[in-house]
Amino acid sequence: MMTPSLLGPTALERLNRARADLRIGLPVVLSHHAIVAAVETLTPERLAAMASLGPLTLGLTSWRAETLKARVYDGDLARIEVPAGADLGWLKALADPADDLMTPMKGPLSSQRGGDAAIARSAIALTKSAQLLPAVLIVEAPGDVPDSLTCLDAAEVERLLAMETVLDPVSAARVPMSLAHNGRLHVFRPEDGGEEHYAVEVGSPDRGEPVLTRLHSACFTGDVLGSLKCDCGPQLHAALEHMNSAGAGVLLYLNQEGRGIGLANKMRAYSLQDQGFDTVEANHRLGFEDDERDFRIGAALLRRMGISRVRLLTNNPKKVKMLESHGIEVVERVPLKVGKNPLNAAYLATKAAKSGHLL
Repeated sequence: MMTPSLLGPTALERLNRARADLRIGLPVVLSHHAIVAAVETLTPERLAAMASLGPLTLGLTSWRAETLKARVYDGDLARIEVPAGADLGWLKALADPADDLMTPMKGPLSSQRGGDAAIARSAIALTKSAQLLPAVLIVEAPGDVPDSLTCLDAAEVERLLAMETVLDPVSAARVPMSLAHNGRLHVFRPEDGGEEHYAVEVGSPDRGEPVLTRLHSACFTGDVLGSLKCDCGPQLHAALEHMNSAGAGVLLYLNQEGRGIGLANKMRAYSLQDQGFDTVEANHRLGFEDDERDFRIGAALLRRMGISRVRLLTNNPKKVKMLESHGIEVVERVPLKVGKNPLNAAYLATKAAKSGHLL
């Protein structure tokens, strides 16, 4: 007879449950004693409940802390002591840079020095993976934590997030497109419960030869709305046209919107760009790295499709290095220089100067 324990969630399933909890404003427990909440979705009631348990700590990435002029003693993050009586508005002002220019003075802020930053580091990584602002509220529980909260070990979170995503094929069907009539769409689902990713197969690529390939990150604003702030839509269309002309190719459509920070945070970055910051500066003010995408997913998808050698349609040398470091031979880099217009010229200049794109 199957034991009841086998029906319970695995560590990977608990990780995905924790992401969902944080997104709806529910705290999670790390390493049995630390209660953690995402500031973005925190409510006044849960803030009060956490404050009743003991001193609160606000975890921020070093990028966000530097913007706030807070001291960074933990390398990649800062642990800020939350003053007694601080309200949710105070916390959200530190987490969200939307009003930084209107209220630049948010201190003085006192950063913790010494002690273990592992809980804060794991909590920030978990919040990033949930595509929330990387700002977390932490309290050490004085006794037993509620059984109803999702519990994870901090080291386990880091290990699971560092693992390469395992992708399983779900379905595939013929999809004639205006730019490539002989198309077939494959849907892949990750085992960690994250976003599904897609592969558009044009024609019948010969796996024995280098396959014309494009790794395209989802861009709702550019691909769907035709936004002129980026070159994503024109790149998507040009790649499909190129594959159609060549007779075969594979376009991987990776659901990593906004360089991996999600559409909501991408719109926050756009708002900061309207205040005068470039793409990279906006990401840093939000607390993110220049690029949060995991391009290992692209390599995993290609291997899943039996492709080991590619002619890569890209202007980004980092994609070439990433694929080659994960067992995919890039025989040729095929430039894809399209979509420049007066509204995205500065954006493209930033990609070239700060992200190394060959434009």
